[in-house]
Amino acid sequence: MVNFASATDEQNNETTASDKDAPLKEDIRLLGRLLGDVLREQEGEEVFAVVETIRQTAVRFRREADAGAAKELDGMLKILTREQTITVVRAFSYFSHLANIAEDQHHIRRRRAHLLAGSAPKRGSIGHALAKLKEAGVDKDTVDGFFHDALISPVLTAHPTEVQRKSILDAEHDIARLLAERDLPLTPRERAANLHMLRVRIATLWQTRMLRYTKLTVADEIENALSYYRITFLREVPGLYDDIEDDIATLYGTEQPSQIRAPYLQMGSWIGGDRDGNPNVNAGTMQHALQRHATTIIDFYLDEAHALGADLSISTLMVSCSPELQALADASPDQSDHRADEPYRRALIGIYARLAATARALGAANILRKEVGHAEPYADATAFSADLQVLIASLEANHAGMLARPRLTTLKRAADVFGFHLASLDMRQSSDVHERVLAELFARAGGEPAYASLDEDAKVKLLLAELAQPRLLYSPYIEYSPETQSELSIFRAGREIRQRYGARAIRNYIISHTETVSDLLEVLVLQQETGLLRQGADGSTTADLMVIPLFETIPDLQRAAGIMEEVMALPLVKGLVEQQGRIQEVMLGYSDSNKDGGFLTSNWELYKAEIALIDVFAKAGVKLRLFHGRGGTVGRGGGPSYEAILAQPKGTVNGQIRLTEQGEIIASKFSNAEIGRRNLERLVAATLEASLLPPPAGAAQQEQLAGFEAVMAEISSLAYKAYRNLVYETPGFTDYFFAATPIAEIAELNLGSRPASRKSTKRIEDLRAIPWGFSWGQCRLLLPGWYGFGSAIGQWIAAGEREQRIAQLRDMVAHWPFFATLLSNMDMVLAKTDLAIASRYAELVADQELRERIFRRIGEEYRHTLECLESITGTTERLAGNPLLARSITNRFAYLDPLNHLQVELIKRHRALSSDPDKADPRVHRGIHLSINGVAAGLRNTG
Repeated sequence: MVNFASATDEQNNETTASDKDAPLKEDIRLLGRLLGDVLREQEGEEVFAVVETIRQTAVRFRREADAGAAKELDGMLKILTREQTITVVRAFSYFSHLANIAEDQHHIRRRRAHLLAGSAPKRGSIGHALAKLKEAGVDKDTVDGFFHDALISPVLTAHPTEVQRKSILDAEHDIARLLAERDLPLTPRERAANLHMLRVRIATLWQTRMLRYTKLTVADEIENALSYYRITFLREVPGLYDDIEDDIATLYGTEQPSQIRAPYLQMGSWIGGDRDGNPNVNAGTMQHALQRHATTIIDFYLDEAHALGADLSISTLMVSCSPELQALADASPDQSDHRADEPYRRALIGIYARLAATARALGAANILRKEVGHAEPYADATAFSADLQVLIASLEANHAGMLARPRLTTLKRAADVFGFHLASLDMRQSSDVHERVLAELFARAGGEPAYASLDEDAKVKLLLAELAQPRLLYSPYIEYSPETQSELSIFRAGREIRQRYGARAIRNYIISHTETVSDLLEVLVLQQETGLLRQGADGSTTADLMVIPLFETIPDLQRAAGIMEEVMALPLVKGLVEQQGRIQEVMLGYSDSNKDGGFLTSNWELYKAEIALIDVFAKAGVKLRLFHGRGGTVGRGGGPSYEAILAQPKGTVNGQIRLTEQGEIIASKFSNAEIGRRNLERLVAATLEASLLPPPAGAAQQEQLAGFEAVMAEISSLAYKAYRNLVYETPGFTDYFFAATPIAEIAELNLGSRPASRKSTKRIEDLRAIPWGFSWGQCRLLLPGWYGFGSAIGQWIAAGEREQRIAQLRDMVAHWPFFATLLSNMDMVLAKTDLAIASRYAELVADQELRERIFRRIGEEYRHTLECLESITGTTERLAGNPLLARSITNRFAYLDPLNHLQVELIKRHRALSSDPDKADPRVHRGIHLSINGVAAGLRNTG
């Protein structure tokens, strides 16, 4: 009997990893063996044997593309009982999760090995970035200036598949910790105890429900996101600030670390404020989100202040303290004679009391440790930070500066970065909703009766006129539609949240489907209607929220620069941009542009839009901040963030960048604190390099780039036609997609709080980009990440001299980061694509002619894409330049493939019963849900 432990060796027996990767294989063997042991203990030898037989047959199917293996596997899965099916799905899903833990631990292990060996800083580290800057002649003052002015903000968004319960996250965190312990020198007794606890935690996982099966709410999504703050962000973000200051001091040879006061790395969130297509988000969810944010961060502050009270036992009988600190101590409610000579402890008891009062004022219902006595709440986080600075200054002035690090300085940094709001909550809504609300307000106020039917010029004229006068359209004595009442209440909630939690709690308003100048002006009018935009006595106008257009589709991207040029030329908007520090943000949507025009064209149109925006903003004298709406898949802007930022056109970063993080990407990046710190560091390092490294100079380089761009324009046009022809022009393609992927099940199972489609149709145009890309990932085609490339490159090469054109494409890879990153990301997608597995999903299409016609066409394009990529790169191996990732992907197949086969069988059962609701089986629903999570965890960037 072969068990899970040998899965890696069976799948990859022809590839011998270097010795440095041997610990990873050993960890995977260990976790697989323990999972197998738990499976035997909990479910019995017979079930374990079923799991192993399925795995071995799936491996044979993959290796040999054996029709007999496929038939054997199909027959085996069909006779599984419902209970056995769930057990098998759970087994392979958990192995996906355990393998992810082992890989994360191995990344940490390798990084520590490099640090212990004194190796040069690795690419993606702050040390490496600073070394490159120094070599390029960038001085320390310029670097300090960058950090003073920068804003780098990862923005967490909800995702339908990333709904793991906190219990599961906690257990997996413990497994990661125990696995890390095994790298330490342990006694035999300690090693045995460690092994026992690993077995215990894996058994706990097995007996714990992996996912939520009730309807997911926005509140659930908020809590899920907050778990990553507790695991990673609360400590690692401030700690990264300290590391960066130390690295600057080391690289630039200064005795004291730079004191970077500005909070350049800040967290953002959409969860609870993004109501585009989500009827479950309203004023109440926004208020709940900020209340939970505040409770989470102040709980952290309370714990740290309590711990500092124990640490700072300094007595004035031994050493002096500053008058300011003594004043803080004297103001404390702690009047115990036992601490009369311990001013730091008394001051911290007072700080704790004020924090507890603040927590209650901001909605916290339960303070675990009761304060000593009454104190007034802090007016804002700045006042809290100022008290902490008093402690730091007193320590430094009295020979105890070393006691401030790490806990006190980390707490001070956290106060500056997180405030009392934790993360800035973005508000987002679709432009058509704003138009309907204003149409009703204008009509009910006795003004314009048909606003929505006006042409663009008339709309702009009317909106500007409305913004020029202080009176409101809204009247409390008129009854409005539920939509209008809801939208206005959300704007009012935004104003109240800013007043309660601080201006950074909500500061951005994003407009989905921005297509015209009036789309932006409408939101300014709605701000005016709700007190977020005000006119001063001197005629000036102040807006609390930056209005941010989101350009999503290919036509939207092409119009972006023109819209921004027109809107920023308006005197009113000029004044508002001036108040914003001459910075204006623009959001670019990767998901919808990909669904609209395909992977290659989407990336090219995004690139062109950025170039055009640079020119418009430069002429206007305004700094551009781009907000990249990236998803998990390459088709939705995914791929390594470091490479993606460095591939941006020069001039688009400039120390200002926001980007979305969602789904499995949040879990893979931030569920381990050390991995999370590394990913945050890579984000800052990339922004630093992209902003400050001088571009290649000279006319020759510019001419070369122009040539590359001309080629890309031709290729993009060809790729666009190929993609559009398949997805939007091929008869029956929509029916094929809905049958051959789990899209219907994803929509039906309510995996998120947001509906899968904007409208109740089966049109791809109405389908949201997340389930579109996610469904292709589940069936292992990952079509949005590569389709059209083969046709485009093949046609372009055939239109000229073959060898010359291939040489030109290779030159583009070597000298143009944009094109190199494009191909690298596609290479990763192709490594995860599997036509043999996808063929099992194609069998779900009842119409044989349709199935064969569409799948044959997809297969031909896949093979053509591989041929073209191999012609450019000169290798037939996937991920030849990243062997560690290549092995990681290959090693996953042994437990990932069975999940796909099981998912197909579960979908067959589910659809067979769907015609009769009385026969619906919740266990089948549960199995599909588990398989979706397991496949997503195995692929790691499919959402």
